[in-house]
Amino acid sequence: MGALAAALLASSAPVVAQPAPLTFVQAGRVLLDPASGRVETQKTLIVQNGRIVRVADGYVAEPGGRVVDLKDSFVLPGLIDSHVHITGEQTPTTRLDRLTQSAADQAFAGARFARRTLMAGFTTVADLGGDNEAVFALRAAAARGDVASPRIIAAGSSISVHGGHGDVNGYREDVMHVLRPGSVCSGADDCRRAVREQVWKGADIIKITATGGVLSNTAAGLGQQFSDAELEAIVDAAHRMGRKVTAHAHGADGIKSFVKAGGDSIEHGTWLDDEGIALMKKNGAYLVPTLMAGDFVVRIAKGPNNFFTPAQTAKALQAGPLMLDMTRRAHKAGVKIAFGTDTGVSAHGDNAGEFALLQQAGLTPLQAIQTATVNAAAHFGLENEIGSLAPGKAADIIAVKGDPLADAGILRQVSFVMKGGEVHKQQ
Repeated sequence: MGALAAALLASSAPVVAQPAPLTFVQAGRVLLDPASGRVETQKTLIVQNGRIVRVADGYVAEPGGRVVDLKDSFVLPGLIDSHVHITGEQTPTTRLDRLTQSAADQAFAGARFARRTLMAGFTTVADLGGDNEAVFALRAAAARGDVASPRIIAAGSSISVHGGHGDVNGYREDVMHVLRPGSVCSGADDCRRAVREQVWKGADIIKITATGGVLSNTAAGLGQQFSDAELEAIVDAAHRMGRKVTAHAHGADGIKSFVKAGGDSIEHGTWLDDEGIALMKKNGAYLVPTLMAGDFVVRIAKGPNNFFTPAQTAKALQAGPLMLDMTRRAHKAGVKIAFGTDTGVSAHGDNAGEFALLQQAGLTPLQAIQTATVNAAAHFGLENEIGSLAPGKAADIIAVKGDPLADAGILRQVSFVMKGGEVHKQQ
C-alpha cells in the first residue's frame, strides 16, 4: 500500500520541464506538525512544483514569486477524510438512482461532490466502496488535474458476502443479478479471488463489510457476516498484494474476528467492547468512527420525512445512538483514531462537522485535528507525504480566520485551500 499510494500522490504533482516559480505562503500562525501541537508565528512556507521546499522564519518573498498573504490567518495541513463515498449521496431517490445512473453519471456527480469536499479543506480522501469504473476514473481525473478534487485513495467495490451488506438487496431477483458486483464472495478461496480481482482492477486499499450494515435493505442484523476463515483469507490475500484492509464493522463479534485476522482498521465500530479495544491496541489497528453517519441516520429515521425502508430505519435507530459513547471509550483507552465521516451518507462538503462530534466524544480540539492530519496520514502509510507541513511533503495547505485549537469546529469555515501547490480557494 505504501509504494502504491506514494505513486498515486506523485502522479498528482504537476509535470514540468523546468522549475516552476516559487510561491511564498506567509502565515500569521501555523501548526506545522499537529503531532507536536506547537503553534508558530510569522512563518513563510515556500512552495515549488507542488511541494514544500522550505519553511522560513518571518515573511519572505523573492522577485518573480507569488505571494499568498495569510498573515491574518491560522494555517494548518490539508485535512484527510478516511471514509467517503464520493460518487453519490443519500437522498429519497437513492434506491432508484442505482437503477438509472451509469458509471459515467456517477463519475460526473463525483466530480461535483469532490469539488465541494476540496473547498471544505479536505485535500485527501479515501473512497471506501463505490462503482469501480466510476471511482477509478474520477481518481485518475483528479490525479491529472482535470477536476478540482482532493487526492483520492480508492477501494472500489467492497468485498462482501453473498446476501450481506455490500451485496445488492431489496430489488427483484433478476435486477439484483445484474447489479451485483464481482467482489461478492462465499468461502475462503472465493474471497481470496475477490480480493485479488479488486487489486487487479485498481484498488489502492481493500474495503470489506465484516458485519451487517444500516443502509443495506435487508433485515440481516448488524453482526458478523464473514466466517473467521474468510476474514483470514481476505487479510492474507490483501497483505500479500501490498494492500491494507479496512472493515465496515458494527457488531463486536465482527470487529474482534477481523482484528484477530490481522485487519488494519475498523470503520464505525458501534458495538466495540473492552476485549475489542484491547485487541485493537495490541495490533495497532485504527478506528474510524464516522460519527456524522450515525448522527445523520438517526435524524432521518426519526424525522417527519424519513425515506429509509423499514429495515434501514430499525437498524439506524439501533446503531446510531451508540457511536458517540463507543468513540469516547475507545479514545479514553488509547485506541488510535483516524478521521472519517462516511460522507455520501451525509452531504458532501459538510465533512468538518465531524470535528464537533469528536469533541463531544472527549477529544480535545488538537486531538480532533490530529485525527484528520497526522493520524490519518499514518493510517494510510502516507506520513512522509501528507498530514504535516515540512520540506519535501505535498503542499496541501489550508487556513481559517479563527483558532481551531480553541474549537476545531471552526474548520467548517475554511478560507484558504491549496492542494499540491495549486490555490483552489482564497477568501
